[in-house]
Parts: sequence; structure tokens; C-alpha cells
Amino acid sequence: MARYAIPEPKIKTLPIVGKDEVFPVRRVYCIGRNYAAHAVEMGHDPDKEDPFFFQKNPDNLNLTGRFPYPPKSSDVHHEAEVLVALKSGGTNIEYADAMSHVYGYALCLDMTRRDRQGEMKKAGRPWEIGKAFEHSAPCGPLHLASDVGHPTEGDIVLTVNGELRQEGNLNQMIWKVPDMIAYLSAYYELAPGDVILSGTPSGVGPVQKGDVMRLSLEPFGHLEVTVT
Repeated sequence: MARYAIPEPKIKTLPIVGKDEVFPVRRVYCIGRNYAAHAVEMGHDPDKEDPFFFQKNPDNLNLTGRFPYPPKSSDVHHEAEVLVALKSGGTNIEYADAMSHVYGYALCLDMTRRDRQGEMKKAGRPWEIGKAFEHSAPCGPLHLASDVGHPTEGDIVLTVNGELRQEGNLNQMIWKVPDMIAYLSAYYELAPGDVILSGTPSGVGPVQKGDVMRLSLEPFGHLEVTVT
């Protein structure tokens, strides 16, 4: 058996509510502009767009409850989302079969260096510098689909220091969970350990050091994260 030439990178894992086991993460797919009101606030027409995705890195997932304000930015925004974890995958998954691949759900924030993202958009370059930076996806533990089902509606609410910033409902997603799985599987081979971030309602905005973000959605409880 071959030995590694350098120390083996750690596998990123998510805790699972009610289990001693953990969920290993392979890839992180994020859908963009999946709520019509958010698409409009970002200057786009949701009726004229096909779904599109970008990626974060597995080690961007952050379970500490603390979000270190990133360097090289002065305009960092919160985006309240739901993480969908897959237990199986494949290619060209049919819409009718898509939900059979879902293992569970978690609350998640897609933190964004909006100034860096804006620069990349104007230059026609990839967004990773604005999206896939260290600690950029604070998240909570996974809730098993076998326990909570597959919620298709529910109020997703984000406050900052107790002030309402984002409010929407899962039923407002343009592309629902089975749509996202089916679409992605036409372009990628999905696999166990892949996770998908759902997109965010309108109301995204900046945070500063010391702010406390609180994301709530039943039946997943809440996620509280302090900007440090």
C-alpha cells in the first residue's frame, strides 16, 4: 500500500442529530438566485434564467458558531440557506427519484465577500474569491430526513443583533430540491457525501465584527453565529 508523501488532508464531516456517527462531505454545490425576490434585488430577471451553480469547498463548512471576518474585503454579506445532504447519487437522476437520494438537512449561511464577487462579475471571471474562502459556510448539524421528512414550506428567518434582515418561505424557491438534484446530475456525477445549498431569500446585507446572526427554520431549530 502506497504511503502519502504529505500528511493526509482531513475529511470534513457534519454532526448528525441523534447519532454518534458523522456525515463525510465530498462536494459543496450552491445554487444562485433561487428566490425571485433575491434575484430582483441582485439586478436580475428570475423569469429569464435557467438554474446555475457555483461551488464552495468542503472545508469552508464551519461548525464553530463563529465567523471570522475575512481579509481583503470590507463588504461581507449574509445569505440564509438550507443545506441538503445526499446519501447516494448518480447521473441523469429522474425528478421522480431525486428525493430518494436525500439523507438530511441543515441550516447554513453562504457568507459572501460581495465586493470581491462584484469585481469578478464585472471582469467575467469566476466567483470563488467571493464565495469559497475560509469559514464561509457556517452551518448546523444534520437533521435526518427519516426524522423530519422533506419540508417543502416553512419560514426561513435571519436576524442580525435581533433585527430582522431576511424572511422567506421554502415554497418560494424557484428550483425545488428535486429540481436541483435532477439538474445537477445531468452535468455532474453526484455521489454520497455531496451537499447542495438551496439559495437565499431577499434581504441579504453586510455584517460587521461583533454582529450576531440567528437563522431559524422549523423543524431545524436555529443556528446562531457571531462575527469575530
